[in-house]
Amino acid sequence: MTFKLAVADVPFGGAKGGIKIDPRQLSKAELERVTRRYTMELIKKGFIGPAVDCLGPDMGTNEQVMTWIKDTYQQMRGETDINAEGCCTGKYISQGGIAGRTESTGLGVYYGLRELMNNQSTFYEKIGLPKGFKDRTFNLQGFGNVGYWAAKFFHGDGAKITTIVEYNSAIHNPAGINPDDAKKWFTEHGSFAGYPNAKEIELKNPLSFMEKECDFLVPAATEKSIHKGNADRLKCKAIVEGANGPTTYAAEELLTKKGVVICPDLLMNGGGVTVSYFEWLKNLDHVSPGKLSKKYDERSQKKLLEMMGFKGNDSSVKGADEIDIVYSGLEEIMTSAVKENWHFAHSKNLIFRDACLSNAINKVYQCYKECGITI
Repeated sequence: MTFKLAVADVPFGGAKGGIKIDPRQLSKAELERVTRRYTMELIKKGFIGPAVDCLGPDMGTNEQVMTWIKDTYQQMRGETDINAEGCCTGKYISQGGIAGRTESTGLGVYYGLRELMNNQSTFYEKIGLPKGFKDRTFNLQGFGNVGYWAAKFFHGDGAKITTIVEYNSAIHNPAGINPDDAKKWFTEHGSFAGYPNAKEIELKNPLSFMEKECDFLVPAATEKSIHKGNADRLKCKAIVEGANGPTTYAAEELLTKKGVVICPDLLMNGGGVTVSYFEWLKNLDHVSPGKLSKKYDERSQKKLLEMMGFKGNDSSVKGADEIDIVYSGLEEIMTSAVKENWHFAHSKNLIFRDACLSNAINKVYQCYKECGITI
């Protein structure tokens, strides 16, 4: 996490942690008790707090789980910690969360690849594709928060989602799949069995559909889903890592020899923790982004329209809402980070992952070098 944030110049760090359970096997009441007890143990040991360790959501969690964490901490420390709401992120908006957090990781994947496909000719020429997303084909492995939202944004930009792989089923349609339609079906039925808009459906071995031909494979589920056992059978031009650690070292060696470019998790899925950073700032500021300036921006725009001879009371004029500011900030951070690290990889003749890691380590090293020895 330290390197992931360093690579994007976001001043967070940390590690990963959690509970080894399957939340789908628990009732809501059981999950709440487990979550609150876990939070209590962290509080007892001083391992959680807005100025200590701000927890973020990941696999198996949602707004409800993160709100339980916030509420437990607030009940225990709220009277002495005015910033208690900032002990975790990914909460319900009414509980101190921020608009855009749910889709942030998938949106960050989209912003990152869009920068490579629209503005970095050394990338799209290297993988043998024309500029942009028009009619580019995508294979999504994992259709949760990350996979669904990435698919939605790619689809909205003219790409074709041709394959979707979930843990219990997979679908394929070379003409393209509508992500919203597929998500609705999966939510209602629990699998893609019987999905009417697929040409092929696989229930026994859904992971085999990862090997369907496509331009981009987006692993957005669990780690080590791409390994030496299936790497040789993948038919994609680039892999865009939406999950953490989806590609093993052995698989990366095989894929690199085949000319497949891997856009690493260290960079590409940093959108989630970036918007967690925005939520933490909101909690510390105790005010929603844009609230103090929205009406001023609207009046300024109307005044400018009047000076240009247009009606100043145009109802289409509006200042930036919280969601506008979150999307704008995420776009700036992701596009800048991708541009910087791709140029670093190209100039140093490194594979993309090694470039991102080297760049991040250099930044951390430079920070310590400038600080010197603390006495």
